[in-house]
Amino acid sequence: MFTAIVYVLTSGCAWRHLPGEFGVSVPTAHRRFTAWTKAGLWPRLHHAVLDELGARGQVLK
Repeated sequence: MFTAIVYVLTSGCAWRHLPGEFGVSVPTAHRRFTAWTKAGLWPRLHHAVLDELGARGQVLK
């Protein structure tokens, strides 16, 4: 699910063109994306990645 959503967001692909190889239906992927967005997942995930990279000394200033 996560990989399918990231694919749509990073490729610019329309939801309706989500490749079936991801193994998830378009309505399910879009519904989950919407729920995760409303739950504030994306900013939290962004901060968690930055925190981890910072702890490793991999964030450029």
